[in-house]
Amino acid sequence: MKYLFALLALCFTLLSCTKDSFITSTDARLSTSVDSLKFDTVFTSIGTVTKSFKIINKNDQKLLISSIQLAGGTTSPFKINVNGQATAAVANISIAANDSIYVFVTAKVNPTLANLPFIISDSILIQYNGNTRKVNIEAYGKNGIFIRNGLVVGNVTFNNTLPYIILGALRVMSGGTLTIPAGTSIYCHADAPLIIDGTLICNGTKTQPIIFTGDRLDEPYRGYPASWPGIFFRATSKNNFLQFTYINNSYQGLTVNAVPVNNNPSLIVRQCIIDNALEVGLLCNNTKVEADNCLISNCGSGIDIRYGGHYTFTHCTIVGYSNNYVLHKKPSLFITDANETNQTNPATLLVKNSIIYGDAGFVPNEIQTTKLGNSFTSNVANSLYRAATADPANTTLSANIKNIDPAFDSIDNNRRIYNFRTTKNATAPGINKGAATTFTNDLDDKNRNVAIPDMGAYEKP
Repeated sequence: MKYLFALLALCFTLLSCTKDSFITSTDARLSTSVDSLKFDTVFTSIGTVTKSFKIINKNDQKLLISSIQLAGGTTSPFKINVNGQATAAVANISIAANDSIYVFVTAKVNPTLANLPFIISDSILIQYNGNTRKVNIEAYGKNGIFIRNGLVVGNVTFNNTLPYIILGALRVMSGGTLTIPAGTSIYCHADAPLIIDGTLICNGTKTQPIIFTGDRLDEPYRGYPASWPGIFFRATSKNNFLQFTYINNSYQGLTVNAVPVNNNPSLIVRQCIIDNALEVGLLCNNTKVEADNCLISNCGSGIDIRYGGHYTFTHCTIVGYSNNYVLHKKPSLFITDANETNQTNPATLLVKNSIIYGDAGFVPNEIQTTKLGNSFTSNVANSLYRAATADPANTTLSANIKNIDPAFDSIDNNRRIYNFRTTKNATAPGINKGAATTFTNDLDDKNRNVAIPDMGAYEKP
């Protein structure tokens, strides 16, 4: 029996020695979790999010990686990090039997004179036992104009030759005006709100819209709500105008606290899109806002009006559909004349030729009104909305359609496909059900049937 124990001990020792020794054969098996790494848009001089892949030792013995290096060397726009070493090359990395290690990769693009996006590429070379394995790296680079904690004093006009990247914040001072021309893109960091104490003018067009979004363009972050704070119009702000301006992936899309001057609208929003805001698309406090031919979609709350004020929404589509990022748990349109301490201000609301809808489940009534004071006027006319349990209180209703699916073109929550036109639905209930207005073009800038237009932001061809 003692010979058997001795034999077993010897076998165990031999196996342990084999596992602890390095495999030196050129037939050693090594794999990587990916063949290539691709970064989305990288703004010049700003490092990207880190990506990673695994190098896997598929052998029953340790494997010694003689080197892991960037083919481009120290001049490469990429950097690798292995075992805490951030460099262009590392040597003599050991991987235990049937184990793996991570390689982390970042990219940083140097500024160039080119205005257009460009591709940068390199490869990571993994050398072991006389073999070389390659992982390709690619990034889509873009130049930009960087503003950190910027102040706009007086009249300033952006240009559209390069995108703007906002870090920290951008503030338009009282008395100042920032004008943004068609085709300008503004990418805001997570800590970078736009604060408007003066005036913001956005002159986008259908073919060259103005785009506000977060600066994380890599997957999955490019689709996340709350990737930047939003645009805030404060008390002294006035005469703001946004046309063909798309506000995506913010925490709060537009927050309007501006006090109306001479009964003029503090903000006019025309042919704009506010999408995927985590908290609210349009938040208003005792102000005056006019919006036409706008889409506010898939926000925590579409429009939230507090402490009264005066509001007109014509040919707007305000919709909420739950997805993996934002649950539709609040009404698409809410208005109250009161603040948190139940103080009240006069409130007027006019909704005309609009669609206010959302998926069934959490919100039975998409329009909700709360009146505490004596001066509260609410009108909803020629509009389609969901009111499964109750019409909005204290509201005059005229020629509306209730609780009928608007027959939007395409809604796919799983794939996050949302097309709120009715182009494939010749019998959609809102077609030719609007009342005449002075607005001759829809959100696609197509001509409307002025006499009997469609409900919502889009006119069916």
